[in-house]
Amino acid sequence: MEYSDQVKNRVKRIEGQLRGILRMMEETKDCKDVITQLSASRTAIDRTIGVIVSSNLIECVQEANEKGENTEELVKEAVNLLVKSR
Repeated sequence: MEYSDQVKNRVKRIEGQLRGILRMMEETKDCKDVITQLSASRTAIDRTIGVIVSSNLIECVQEANEKGENTEELVKEAVNLLVKSR
């Protein structure tokens, strides 16, 4: 699978968020602020996982349809990936 620049930029933003959290910890910022930022990072990661899984699923289903293959197993795999990521 090729990852779009949009997905790569999402990961770069998350990386920046995580660096910011580390800086907050080093500056002994308030626990609530750190937790808020960690939660925001987790949400961003979850959304990125969803984008990657859905994009990959679309590609795989299109390929399977072209070959006349059943797509049910592909959908199950995608759902399992999402469940495992939680």
